[in-house]
Formats: sequence, C-alpha cells, structure tokens
Amino acid sequence: MLIKRFSAYHRILHIVMAVSFIGLVLSGMPLKYSHAPWAAWMMRVLGGFHSAGLIHRTCGAITLGYFAAHLLYLFYDFVKVRKMKFDFFGPESMVPRPKDILDMIGNVRWFLGEGPAPEFDKFTYWEKFDYWAVFWGVGMIGVSGLFLWFPEFFGRFVPGWVFNVATIIHSDEALLAAGFIFTIHFFNTHLRPEKFPLDPVIFTGSLSLEELKHERPLEYRRLAEEGLLEKSQVSAPPSWILPLGMLFGIVVMGLGFFLLVLIIIGQFFYS
Repeated sequence: MLIKRFSAYHRILHIVMAVSFIGLVLSGMPLKYSHAPWAAWMMRVLGGFHSAGLIHRTCGAITLGYFAAHLLYLFYDFVKVRKMKFDFFGPESMVPRPKDILDMIGNVRWFLGEGPAPEFDKFTYWEKFDYWAVFWGVGMIGVSGLFLWFPEFFGRFVPGWVFNVATIIHSDEALLAAGFIFTIHFFNTHLRPEKFPLDPVIFTGSLSLEELKHERPLEYRRLAEEGLLEKSQVSAPPSWILPLGMLFGIVVMGLGFFLLVLIIIGQFFYS
C-alpha cells in the first residue's frame, strides 16, 4: 500500500528548483572566488563570462518564476481548495510550532542515547527549517539580484550605497544557501542511514505504509483515526520514474559535493 506524500506539481517544482539552484551556484561561485585557480577553469567550461552571466540570469529568472508559482499555489489552495479554513499551527502546516522545538530537543537527546526518538507528523522540524530557509533565501537573493541585474532602473529610486549592500547580501546569502543545501539538506534528506544513498519520495511522490508508520507515526495514526488512509492511497508510479529519479538525484548530489569542495578550497585557501 502506497500513501501519497507529494503531488505532481510539488515534484516538478522541486526538480526545477534543483536544476536552477545548481545552475546558479555553478555560474555564480566562480565570480565570488575569482582568485581561486578553479574559477578560471570553470568559466572556460561554462563558455566564458558572457555565457556564465547568461546562465546565471536565466536560472535566476527561473527561481523567481517558481517562487511566484509557489505563492500563487498557496493562495489558490487556501482560498479555492480549503475555502479559507486552515489550521496554520496544525500538523499539515509548515508554520513552526512549539512541538518542533520539543522534537529538536528530543532528537538531540536521542542522538546522545538519553531518550527515545521523537514521533513526527507530516512535516518534521528540519523539513520546516529547509522550507523557510529557501523562502527567506529566495527573497533575499532574488531581490538583491534584481538590483544588481537592473542597476540603471533601481538607481533612479535608491542611493548608490544600496548596490554595495545588495552585492554583499547576494554573495554571502548565496554562499550560506549553497553550504546549507550541500551539507545539512543532503544529509537530513538523503544520507541518513535509513535513506542512503537517496530518498526517492520526491520523485515517486509516495511512500509505503510501513515507511509512514516508522517515519511519521503521528501522521499514520491521525489519518487512520480520521478514516483518511484509504483516500491517501495511490497506485504505484510508472516503472521508469524511480530509476530516472535516482539517476537525477545522484547527479545533482554529486555536483553539489563537487561544488562544495571547490567552495571550501576557495574560502579557506584563497581568501
């Protein structure tokens, strides 16, 4: 029995996000670490500064596009689907709540062998952190990137020092985002022992009933008590989705780790 976790919309959005993010890091980090030997080599691979700039702006536009699509989806889901009735601090919300803090403390205690593992519902505290980190990051990096992309336009309304601040924000926030995604997110999502080498749920959109019971027992019990387990059941995805998703995920993670090594070299040996 398979239980639905992600819709086709969310799965496609995540793939677009992953591709655009890798493109942004590939084309942006050589500028931040232009003094590192690998930067010139990467620029040549990308086709030169002009080509890298085009890739960066294209991926930036895609990022702003999926961010806008997500906001529109949230509005549609809240107004049209849920009829403006939604528990923002309920188990299906991405809004942090006191239980998330208790879960985080409980997880640390479990890591140290000082208590049982906490039980999770639909979203864990680290998944909420990932979500809001991306939400914040896209906003900060996106707005500052627009200022740097169209300086003549924004220069009509703001003083020159704003562009210096935008440059710092864009550069440092991008570094923070890349470091977080390529370490914390990869580990929490894919490299945990029970998921290694990759959790395919973002590609298949479903997980088994046994996984739901083990990983999210509160969600399982809630769905069972509300009689929603049968409604949440989905058929198996086409046979080609899993191997293609695994290949895509491993390639993205491989590129991420490769870029992480280059960033570490640039940060600690050529800064």
